[in-house]
Amino acid sequence: MKIGVIGAGAIGALVGGYLKEKGHDVSLVGRPKNIQAIKNNGLIIEGVRGRKNIFLDADIKLNEKKDLIVLATKTQDLKEALITNADFLKDTVILTIQNGVSSDVITSLFVDKKNIVSSIVMFGSTCIEEGRVIHNFEGEWIIGLPFKEGKIENLEKIRQAAEGAFELYITQEIIGMKWTKLFINFNNCIPAILGKSMQEVFSDLDICKIAINLIREGIDIIEASGAMLVSLPKFPKERFLRLITVSEDEAAKIFSSMMVNLSKEPVYGSILQSIKRRRPSEIDYINGEIVSLADGLNLNAPLNKKIVKLVHNVENSGKFFNEKDLKEIFKEEQDEIS
Repeated sequence: MKIGVIGAGAIGALVGGYLKEKGHDVSLVGRPKNIQAIKNNGLIIEGVRGRKNIFLDADIKLNEKKDLIVLATKTQDLKEALITNADFLKDTVILTIQNGVSSDVITSLFVDKKNIVSSIVMFGSTCIEEGRVIHNFEGEWIIGLPFKEGKIENLEKIRQAAEGAFELYITQEIIGMKWTKLFINFNNCIPAILGKSMQEVFSDLDICKIAINLIREGIDIIEASGAMLVSLPKFPKERFLRLITVSEDEAAKIFSSMMVNLSKEPVYGSILQSIKRRRPSEIDYINGEIVSLADGLNLNAPLNKKIVKLVHNVENSGKFFNEKDLKEIFKEEQDEIS
């Protein structure tokens, strides 16, 4: 199968590399420095499946029609990628892979809804440098049709493409699952503000309490909107809903244990990875999604609004906060709410 993967970052490179390893004709599309490194040295993947050096076609844009195109850019870069590669997006299967819940709607402005398949990745990867990624942990690749116009046969085409490379899970509830996955990605914002790994940050129980309160606020907004949360295959929604029913101290201990044991390798999160590359992050499509939803309902989401502002502060200044300052900022915010 001829496959184009647009976005050569942590997830896009991993997907492109493993699909190439399974015998597909894969073209990886990315930014010039990344592409040049891959052309010079091949794509290097390390981590849970060992070290691999995979040579595949790489360029700054698509140059021919594909059987399947995987959109693996961050949501904030999606529009530019769709415009740049518009000549080869018609009459082919388009698979979105972004965090958050907005990518399918953005894609539908440029692509026929019948050709769009949405997905959620539950595996983890970190981009270490140009052309080199760490596969931190395994997980399902969940796919489904985000629009009623979608073609069922496109799901089978993707299943055939990914078979043997990833554990695929097909669902009829992809939108509800994407809202649930949003809360898993909520954790990315705090390591991004502190400039540290998930494991380092969430070993601090007071920092975990900040994360818990962000989740509490987000779930309140989701419930007010009427949006449905749907359990993921190996991550029941009750796992994090429990965090808002037990005491704050107990919730922090549970949350800390989950995050500290994510991976043997440090996990930095997608938002911090963008900041380290001096690129805008996807914060507006993660915690910012809750803020936008709240605004539309004439409700308040002050904690998530604050975290979005702090991430943008780090993006613009290049300076990380320390734990003491972050705790003080959120203590003041909680006092105002009370």
